[in-house]
Amino acid sequence: MITAEILKDFKSGTDLLHYLEQHKAENPLFEKVYENYIYENELKKLQAELVNLQKWVIENKKKVAIIFEGRDASGKGGTVRRFAEHLNPRAMRIVALNKPTEIEKHQWYFNRYIKELPNAGEIVFFDRSWYNRAVVEPVMGFCTPDQYDRFMVQVPEFEHMLYESGTIIIKFWFSVSKDEQLKRFGGRLKSELKKWKYSPVDEKGQELWDTFTYYKDQMFTRTHHSFSPWIIVKSDNKKLARLESIKYVLSLFDYEGKNEAKTSLLVDPNVVHRYFRLINQIDQ
Repeated sequence: MITAEILKDFKSGTDLLHYLEQHKAENPLFEKVYENYIYENELKKLQAELVNLQKWVIENKKKVAIIFEGRDASGKGGTVRRFAEHLNPRAMRIVALNKPTEIEKHQWYFNRYIKELPNAGEIVFFDRSWYNRAVVEPVMGFCTPDQYDRFMVQVPEFEHMLYESGTIIIKFWFSVSKDEQLKRFGGRLKSELKKWKYSPVDEKGQELWDTFTYYKDQMFTRTHHSFSPWIIVKSDNKKLARLESIKYVLSLFDYEGKNEAKTSLLVDPNVVHRYFRLINQIDQ
């Protein structure tokens, strides 16, 4: 407990932080406050670097598409919000498409995504993407086997064409364990602000866990390429996943001011790394 007498000795916020660090083992609340402070401070520094990166993207007319995929409740949406929070909205978009319309159902599958791709000088964040057809749709029966097979053949060619046209594609898979997913589902149902997130697909997430795993592995094996690799983010720790995925994106670009960053941009390979075959993921 922090008493009035202890508070009198604090001359600044740094003194309070130092006290919490020294005594966090004695009190879970101290540990939580300390960890939240460290996280928010680190996030702020990384978001400042994202602002610098966006300026470079605009000035150099780069086209950047960042895809966030993963099981339900893996932390995709929250990470997208932290990426975009302080960016200039005129040169950034978040894309989270609803289910296809009747017209879209009869178009080439990629049609509705093509119009959402980044223009020169723009970053686009896809909160789920065309990869719905690789995992969610076949698992839930939202596409036919023929549609799935056609997609799996076409998607590498589609992404290679984007690569050749100068579009930079970054593909994240947020990897969450089965127990952690169940815990997060429970949190959604208890929250008045988050219960809208719980959908029939979520309801099937635990029941069809192994089926999701099969299609996820097929997706990795058939769509992981040098020009468009899958980047795995271990996301049982949401805050760490957010920080490390931001670092990964920043590490890819040689933007102005990068060498003057106020925090390390080195990515922790225990949290973020490229997919490689025979890997033992936490969401197996």
